[in-house]
Amino acid sequence: MRYDLVIFDNDGVLVDSEPLSNRLLAGYLTELGHPTTYEDSLRDYMGGAMHRVHDLVLERSGQRLPEDFDSTFRARVFAAFLAELEPVEGAMDVLKALVDAEVPYCVASSGSHERIRVGHRKTGLDGWFPEEVVFSSEDVGRGKPAPDLFLHAAARMGVAPGRCVVVEDSRLGVQAALAAGMDVYGFTAMTPEDRLAGAGGFFSRMEELPAILGL
Repeated sequence: MRYDLVIFDNDGVLVDSEPLSNRLLAGYLTELGHPTTYEDSLRDYMGGAMHRVHDLVLERSGQRLPEDFDSTFRARVFAAFLAELEPVEGAMDVLKALVDAEVPYCVASSGSHERIRVGHRKTGLDGWFPEEVVFSSEDVGRGKPAPDLFLHAAARMGVAPGRCVVVEDSRLGVQAALAAGMDVYGFTAMTPEDRLAGAGGFFSRMEELPAILGL
């Protein structure tokens, strides 16, 4: 099927940020008295917005995270991004293929607009994503697995949900895409297929994606 819009997740799909951010999140939660391993962070928080961290910690411990939790975590993540962040290998080649085929695309991320922009500037992806094709959970209030973000992106891009395909690497993202009535392909470079149940197909290298999208 030839789609009218390709919606990319950002972290782990366009920028190789998941190892950095989940390592830092696990460390910070543990530091605050909520023991969390890197694997725990990937399982529970990968693909979700920050409110999910607050909600799960409160649900499990009965304790609220400090008021400055988000700002402190953000500062740590941005410092790591500026030092270490790289684009996902092959991501720019996929974007070039979409431009050449005149297929519209956008990014819809659980991360903040600031986080998206910091990562894109560091990796050179900023030239591929003008403001009008960048969407964040900040725009809708509820992050993945709610469908709101993907539906918002499709509406702003003027494309019906059924004509969109989502590229995701998290369980929460796949659930959100399916709830939005969109096709979704699972990127398995970090996440095994069984964690992306419901995706219409899987790929482990970005160079496989153009053929999957019928380009």
